[in-house]
Amino acid sequence: MSRAGSQTFLYDRPPLVAAHASVAGPKEGKGPLSAWFDELLADDLLGQKSWELAEMEMVRRCVQAALNGARMTDEEAQAMLGGDLNNQIIASSFAARSLGVPFIGLYGACSTFVQALVIGAALISGGYLENAVCTASSHYCTAERQFRFPLELGTQRPPQASWTATACGCALLKASPERGLKVTAGTVGRIIDLNISDANHMGAAMAPAVFDCLSAHLSDTGRKADDYDLIATGDLGWIGRDLLLELASAAGLELPPEKLIDCGASLFYQEQDAHAGGSGCGCVASVACGWLMKRLEAGDLKRLLLVGSGAMFSPTSSQQAQSVPGIAYAAAIERED
Repeated sequence: MSRAGSQTFLYDRPPLVAAHASVAGPKEGKGPLSAWFDELLADDLLGQKSWELAEMEMVRRCVQAALNGARMTDEEAQAMLGGDLNNQIIASSFAARSLGVPFIGLYGACSTFVQALVIGAALISGGYLENAVCTASSHYCTAERQFRFPLELGTQRPPQASWTATACGCALLKASPERGLKVTAGTVGRIIDLNISDANHMGAAMAPAVFDCLSAHLSDTGRKADDYDLIATGDLGWIGRDLLLELASAAGLELPPEKLIDCGASLFYQEQDAHAGGSGCGCVASVACGWLMKRLEAGDLKRLLLVGSGAMFSPTSSQQAQSVPGIAYAAAIERED
């Protein structure tokens, strides 16, 4: 593994995406990407006693599906890298407990899945692991209880608010000379804070961090946006995507709108009342492991840049009138013919 510029890893032994799986909830199952998910939940409680237990079960199912897709047992998995939005990332850690897989807990807010890809690919390319399970999840009901208000209160959401996806995605990376989808580069973003204080306005808080990470990736690698078939951001939503395009235009960065899609803006139809679009760790994870990776495998795309975005705040920081810092990570995924 080598470095390019100040923030980007180039994986000299790019790991293969040996398998991937995606799970989505009932609302997501009525959206435009429903046919691309591997499992659609009829009940977002999954027969459990609480939303948190339901999210743990969703993660376990998704990871198990990816392992099955790679024809691997739980015992053969060398590490599980992942996180969620719950306190102490309990959905991911408790799922790892039930699977018995060595666990590296991560937290990058909604960017966690791409963070896991960047770190997992580095560990494999560097020869420290032969395989790694990269996953992230979110659940609308657990996130609302954690960051905003319990659903029972029926609190009205402002128009700029996003809808936390009930979803999970998992990609199993493996050191392999086989041809297929390879993670070829990863960029670690910086914390960017433009003093956005509205904890509902995730798109405004995260767009500057996405722009900073995307700019660093292109500068470090010497690439242009046109070198990618598609640039997919995590969960800026419809508002945040427009803000990203404005930032790029103001900085003179060529970012053709037709090259840029956002997972949060793609997950729901606007008439589904998701307000600004989808968000949550499971948003980019499920869309990437469903729609995007399947398009790469089908040959519709050859080179994808996945840029996960996260808002690094908590109820405590909001109650103390702190601003909402943003973070982003980028991973280049290419189809090797």
